[in-house]
Amino acid sequence: MVAGIVGAFVPAFPGIGLIVAAIAIWGAVSGFSQAVLIALGVAIAIFLITTAIDYLAGYLGAKKVGASNWGQIGAIIGMILGLLGLLPALPVGGPIFGLLFGSMIGAFLGEMLYRRDLALAARCKLGAKVSLAIVVSSLLGNVIAGVLSIIATVVFLITTWPTAMSPAL
Repeated sequence: MVAGIVGAFVPAFPGIGLIVAAIAIWGAVSGFSQAVLIALGVAIAIFLITTAIDYLAGYLGAKKVGASNWGQIGAIIGMILGLLGLLPALPVGGPIFGLLFGSMIGAFLGEMLYRRDLALAARCKLGAKVSLAIVVSSLLGNVIAGVLSIIATVVFLITTWPTAMSPAL
């Protein structure tokens, strides 16, 4: 669960998914008591909420600064390519930097292709603003997911602590 909490704050790590898996494993080992089912239900609900937040954060952040659909699609494509390590210019950082820089580069290129009616300087400025908005909103989404992951872990501890058997001394 600690790895899940850390993973929730770091882009491209499974976060709350690890917490759901840990609770499910705990339930399988100790029996799915009502306390475990409550904790598992809360963790699954938080998993669904954080998944929605992850997708909406970048979209709403880009939309707020006036991104076109091309910029948003470019950001998604760049994020996927960066996450998979298909950005050869990133010798360090791996998927985390690839995720951030890939979405920035994708949004920038999408806006550059779409906004042909603007001068080059204006397109560059808009592309930079959109890419920065996507990165900032995604990081904000990760902070929210991290806080929700902590809440899921606390709910698990509170509901299952009284039912946990103490070890024999």
